[in-house]
Amino acid sequence: MSVPVRRLWVAVLAGYLAFGATLQALPSYVPEKFGGGALASGTAVGIAFLATACCRPFAGWLADAGWSRPVVVTGGVLAAVGGLGQLLAPDLALLLVARLVMGAGEAALFSGALPWVLSGTQAARRGRLAGWFGLSMWGGLAAGPVIATLVGDQVWWVVVGLALVSAALVLMTRSDPGQIGRPGGERRRRESVRIRRPWGLLPTGVRLPGATIGLAAYCYGTVAALLVLRLRAGGIGVDNIVLAEFAAAFLVARFAGSPLVDRYGGRAVAASTVPLAIIALVGLAVAEGPVAAVVCTALAGIGLALVYPACISMTLDRVRGLRPGVSMGVMTSFWDLGVMAAGPLGGLIAQQAGYQQAFLVAAAAGLACVLVALRVPTRATSPRSPEPPRRVPDHGRPR
Repeated sequence: MSVPVRRLWVAVLAGYLAFGATLQALPSYVPEKFGGGALASGTAVGIAFLATACCRPFAGWLADAGWSRPVVVTGGVLAAVGGLGQLLAPDLALLLVARLVMGAGEAALFSGALPWVLSGTQAARRGRLAGWFGLSMWGGLAAGPVIATLVGDQVWWVVVGLALVSAALVLMTRSDPGQIGRPGGERRRRESVRIRRPWGLLPTGVRLPGATIGLAAYCYGTVAALLVLRLRAGGIGVDNIVLAEFAAAFLVARFAGSPLVDRYGGRAVAASTVPLAIIALVGLAVAEGPVAAVVCTALAGIGLALVYPACISMTLDRVRGLRPGVSMGVMTSFWDLGVMAAGPLGGLIAQQAGYQQAFLVAAAAGLACVLVALRVPTRATSPRSPEPPRRVPDHGRPR
């Protein structure tokens, strides 16, 4: 049975539009309703990424076991419950609980859907499809804040509605093939279900790709958290358009460049594109005018756009089809942790040493990202990879 790729794409987009809208709403919503300052607002935003990072491997584990459909539906429902909880929370503590619930829902939504999508895809096309499908998540995060600005005070009801639309779209699918019905699917399901210990959720082949994407995520998080403040502090201007420009460059480069991952391999793509982001971060650290800021912002978006599909390709090559949901869930969790760390750590550096130093540290993280990517072997080395059957000579065999 064919996988409903387009329906799943729209479902994930709807869920992440809801999540992106909350990122725009919270910085003003928390001070107005609870009297919190920058620390409270930042914590409310970042704590959802903590929940997302922790829950992705478990969502992928269940997807490997053949439960993609209920995992994705549950993700949409949890996102709706989290959105409603943020609207009705009487105090900051319960708001943070609601953010955790929403973060868990977003993790289940994407990390349950991606293995489902890739289950019906040939290995040679997985990098391209993963990059295209990832646009549902990144597009939602980019466009969600725009929706929040347009709807104003109704944002929380829109958040709940979008999350419910996400769950409803998946409920209307006929069935969830998961790993079942594919060659070796029942064996893979048994192997996935037998994972009993926490360290079983960290496949060996994920560590280097995970470190690669985590370091790139620190660069991304620095741009998202500090770029507007950097431009305002320097009196450069254009702070009202740079994040939209960054998102546009990121999405266009992701859409146009994802086929390069299948053609040249994830290792080569990551090692050759992230240097553009390094140059851009150094440029943003020393920029003194709006033209330089605009050019470097676009270059940063282009340089970071292909890291995710590249790391998916490296991860799938390393694990060779065993527990792909767990592997991709863990790998994506490194991204969440990198983004989450960039806000408070970059802010502390900016406060103590200046915004220029914060962007130079992010550039150093980008350099480390390239060095780690170059350490990833070009061929699968997973000890669990099944050996191909040996050809037995058939001399004298009756025909």
